[in-house]
Amino acid sequence: MKIRASKQIFESILINLQPFLEKKDASQITSHIYFRSQNGQCTIKATDLEIGLSISTDYIQVDHDGSFTANGKKLLDIIRILKDDEITLELLDNMLIIKQKHSKFKLPTFDANMFPSFPDSQNKPQIALNSLGLIQNLKKISPAIDTNNPKFELNGALINIKSDGTDLVGTDTRRLAIANISGENSQKLSLIIPKKAIMEIQKLFLDKITIFYDQTNMIITNDQYTFFTRLINGKFPDYERIIPKTIKHTLTLPKKAMIDAIKMITTISQDIRMTLLSEKIVFHSFGADNIEAKTELEIATPFSNKFEISFNSRYILDFITQIDHDEFELGLNEPNLPFIVKDDNFITIIMPIL
Repeated sequence: MKIRASKQIFESILINLQPFLEKKDASQITSHIYFRSQNGQCTIKATDLEIGLSISTDYIQVDHDGSFTANGKKLLDIIRILKDDEITLELLDNMLIIKQKHSKFKLPTFDANMFPSFPDSQNKPQIALNSLGLIQNLKKISPAIDTNNPKFELNGALINIKSDGTDLVGTDTRRLAIANISGENSQKLSLIIPKKAIMEIQKLFLDKITIFYDQTNMIITNDQYTFFTRLINGKFPDYERIIPKTIKHTLTLPKKAMIDAIKMITTISQDIRMTLLSEKIVFHSFGADNIEAKTELEIATPFSNKFEISFNSRYILDFITQIDHDEFELGLNEPNLPFIVKDDNFITIIMPIL
């Protein structure tokens, strides 16, 4: 096999595939990137068996059809140090030869036939969701998804397709983020997608996609990419039970002013005590020994008596930075009960610090 392309083309493709490589054990074929050329088109793949990406491109010139693998990190390192000119990759005697003018490198290869196969989307059911809405709302909830919870289902996002809409849900047990995509659905379905997969979906897909699934995998395709992720097998918590059924106090807050006030306090402490008075909100640092930060917002509230609540500032900031409007809604019950921040179809329920 022999292929040619500019440094920019090879480098861009290899960068996109890095998150899909096995990082811990370079002796595994999953640490390699797979190349295959046929009928003038080149397909490049990488997978760590949990997630995988296949890229199809016409921007690589194919001189001879075939296939090979090469260590993905080492190949990218080599491509990066070469000049902005055409690069040739050629398989000779089970070695990959990387050439550019007077420069030449060799990398060992594995048997390309041993590279793991990707799940096939043929004959699999589709998820009929607005793809752009799915991607945008997964981005909103992703900060709330846990990363290393012993309950594996909490390390992913729930896609709960109901007859009257779809909920995307993430939680780290201290907060619960829910984004709703409105619209009737003919199917009911619940899937849990790993957070790692969600982060890659956000990077790769910006427009129309097609989504397939089975009991084990979700597959997302467009004209250039085929992406798959193994689903998390588990039972997601009954999130609807956590949503407060009633809210005693509701107020609308300015996005920018809240960000500025909270960030001022976080120079001292991540934990904040917020005191709501009738004509202003006072922010105090909370839990910082012998150091104090304080600021105020002049804003009318529904409280005639002082109302205090303490919280982790990151949870509020993660919510505010994901919303598009200049204002959002704060819903409160009692200082020791979870409170809600809301913007249209997106809410986060936050446990206070007691």
